[in-house]
Amino acid sequence: MKTASDLRFLPTADGRLAYRDTGSGDPVVLLHSGFADHRVFEDQIPALAAGHRVIAPDVRGHGASANATRPFRWADDLAALLRHLDAGPAVLVGVSMGGGIAVDTVLEHPELVRAVVACSSATSEFRYTDPWVLGIQAQQARALGAGDAAGWLDAFLRFVPGEHRAPGDLDPAITDRLRAMALGTLAKHTPDEENHHVPLTGTWERVPGIAVPFLTVHGALDAPDLIAEAERLARTVPGGRSARVDGAAHYPNMERPDVFNGIVLDFLRAL
Repeated sequence: MKTASDLRFLPTADGRLAYRDTGSGDPVVLLHSGFADHRVFEDQIPALAAGHRVIAPDVRGHGASANATRPFRWADDLAALLRHLDAGPAVLVGVSMGGGIAVDTVLEHPELVRAVVACSSATSEFRYTDPWVLGIQAQQARALGAGDAAGWLDAFLRFVPGEHRAPGDLDPAITDRLRAMALGTLAKHTPDEENHHVPLTGTWERVPGIAVPFLTVHGALDAPDLIAEAERLARTVPGGRSARVDGAAHYPNMERPDVFNGIVLDFLRAL
């Protein structure tokens, strides 16, 4: 695992944004899931950097990046980073929240995006309706309200195996990595702080206008409503495609890295 010394920083008007920048070639940006950081892609960075320039930021409020003190959008932060690095148009590969950021960015800054891989996500407006997921989210909310970080973390980590598996069914290294990242992000925040993130609205109306190659990827064991929305997204983007990773839930890049890397590399070769 890379250390903080491998990170670079982009100064902004509202604090520094951390990122990794490694490899050479056409740029690929890796956008991590919520409450995590760029280390979600520990198994992707070296595989992709063998033939591409890989940029892996910690989005604002996560990892080593600054918290927000004023309104912001993650897509605008990413656009600023890509312009600073002269790295657009880039292929955006996002997992969960990162997939939503990728979609937001291609909608808001299409000139900076060459193609999109949205994994375990739909647009950033997706909200779960699955009863099991809503139950887990309710547990998280109760724990957060009580200041119970351990309880929140236990609930958060239930998303890793998904509804139909036990935590012991997975490689413990996956859960350990997510736990460490989530603890680091939680430590950056207080329960009563203001949320300055400005969500993008009206995304579905704009999705048919996406004009770059587009792939959605989902784990076969993920929540059914998320899978359905990911497939809807692939159908709605002109020429969009979807791919499934068997034996994985919400983090197929971590559970089945060889399969996930193969899907992404095949997509990149076809561009």
